[in-house]
Amino acid sequence: MKAVCWQGTGKVAVERVPDPRILNPRDAIVKVTSSAICGSDVHLYDGYVPTMMRGDILGHEFMGEVVEVGSAVSNLSIGDRVVVPFPISCGNCFFCERELFSLCENSNPNAGMAEKFWGHSPAGIFGYSHLTGGYAGGQAEYVRVPFADIGPLKVPNQLSDEQVLFLSDILPTGYMAAENCNIQPGDTVAVWGCGPVGLFAIKSALLLGAGRVIAIDRFAERLHLARQAGAEIIDYDHADTMSTLREMTGGRGPDACIDAVGMEAHMHGMHEAYDRVKQALRMETDRPGVLRQALQSCRNGGTVSVAGVYGGLVDKIPFGAIVNKALTIKSGQTHVHRYMKPLLERIEKGEIDPSFIITHRVSIDEVPDAYAMFRDKQDQCVKVVIRPS
Repeated sequence: MKAVCWQGTGKVAVERVPDPRILNPRDAIVKVTSSAICGSDVHLYDGYVPTMMRGDILGHEFMGEVVEVGSAVSNLSIGDRVVVPFPISCGNCFFCERELFSLCENSNPNAGMAEKFWGHSPAGIFGYSHLTGGYAGGQAEYVRVPFADIGPLKVPNQLSDEQVLFLSDILPTGYMAAENCNIQPGDTVAVWGCGPVGLFAIKSALLLGAGRVIAIDRFAERLHLARQAGAEIIDYDHADTMSTLREMTGGRGPDACIDAVGMEAHMHGMHEAYDRVKQALRMETDRPGVLRQALQSCRNGGTVSVAGVYGGLVDKIPFGAIVNKALTIKSGQTHVHRYMKPLLERIEKGEIDPSFIITHRVSIDEVPDAYAMFRDKQDQCVKVVIRPS
């Protein structure tokens, strides 16, 4: 089969690799009908996530048709159309029983490696480094899905792939980011980053009762989509983010702030230069400029929700602001399984059509060029969908 494989920093290639096969009675094989490039994939592409190996198959946002099932999978049949959540979860461990699916204790075969890096291991993740299991991802024609009796969600035929594909990751991620804000009716929520997760966080915050959402970015196409999603906007190329937020909130600050950017934040000023130098010298792994702004901008007693991915070590975090402002910080890889059915119901009711973020559609052979386009924000690219077949 064809698959998109990591070849080193800044390089991916489409290769012929062996077809996946059933390895465990709880496995299924899915023929991929749609996949996508995620902002988290760009962190791999840019070389900021350790333990990637040449030839690793990328991609954790995908859906398709079940073509084979293991003997222990009774909930799926050949021909079923499914969306697959990006965390791999057993459904039976301490964390899965508490619906903390991205913390599954049984799905990461490289847990010892992750424990040395983070203290404890998260769940396995499709196509996302050997720290999280080294599982082959979904930017391919076929995928082996472990614990298929727990993860994949069957979707109705009357909904298109583009309406349901993002249930695999970014729609639940944006929703959990908003849910973590403990939004009260009329609250003001600030969202840094108007990429796909930020756009879904905007939509979700409004669905959960926010009175205002203020979106921060610098790319016109993203700010346009944020405004269409219902947000007021700040273009940080033309306005100071923190002072503008103070003015827009009467000096108090937003009730909640969402960092939908993560480890590769682009900023202005000395902090940006400082982070780039330290990152180049490997004295910190991530650029946390947005996180700093969110912590300093949030009102006293507010909540900062971190949906953007951070992989390792960051510097100059204003921890005094967390303590002295009595902030609540919530974060985590998304517990996708928990949100898939409720969000599917919202899609079926017409409350949200996730396809509004799609700007580009490519074949699998075009994916290497699409990575560069997406990373570099070329051609007004916001979201790329891949048709592997």
